[in-house]
Amino acid sequence: MIEAEFWDYEDEDEWAEAVSGDIAFIIEQALDARGQALVAFPGGKTPAPVFAKLAATKLKWKHVTIIPTDDRLVAVNDPLSNIAAIAKVFIPLGARVLPIATENKDYKMAGNAADARLQDLHWPIDLVWLGIGADGHTASIFPGPDLDEALNGPKTRRATGVMPDPLPAEAPIARVTLTKESIVTARTITIAITGADKRKVLERAIEDGPSSTVPIGRVLADYEQPIDIHWLDA
Repeated sequence: MIEAEFWDYEDEDEWAEAVSGDIAFIIEQALDARGQALVAFPGGKTPAPVFAKLAATKLKWKHVTIIPTDDRLVAVNDPLSNIAAIAKVFIPLGARVLPIATENKDYKMAGNAADARLQDLHWPIDLVWLGIGADGHTASIFPGPDLDEALNGPKTRRATGVMPDPLPAEAPIARVTLTKESIVTARTITIAITGADKRKVLERAIEDGPSSTVPIGRVLADYEQPIDIHWLDA
């Protein structure tokens, strides 16, 4: 059974403050315990207000490594690049921001390169911050021909290349994503979402658990710790 608690907000500023506060607390715990922190942040527009709040938090950022949960196979200066938005905020603070993907026509090769790059990090991840899509994908674990590899590939594999099917209209591009194993071995998973439609998808996925037909349900079903879900009614 997936153990999850929803925290509801009607104000974006309050939502962003709560999410950033949780993330900062987890980073501080990791720094106190191990002298370093490894966190995975999502891309897209939803995280922007949280990034702004988090950037104003006084942390030992030079000891924090940030990776994206997933990225599109585009140049790092492309507007569709997830790492670009993360780097813009956190590199000036002194954090180590590590890309996992760049422009590459061979998405399988891109996935292999990302996996090799990530092997050298200090695992497990201290925090994975997840969002979800209206179709129930999380990170870039999408329905499509690579879903099984992302969900059930070798446990030592950190990242894999994926080709969503169908391709999202707003970004019809192959991606690299953290695998389910990389996500569910994290010390903490936090979910931050907005809108009633995504909440319905997530509630159903949690209810269905291992039998869920959407990726987020399949991922969370194998996570053994409680999950906080910050939902903005927007």
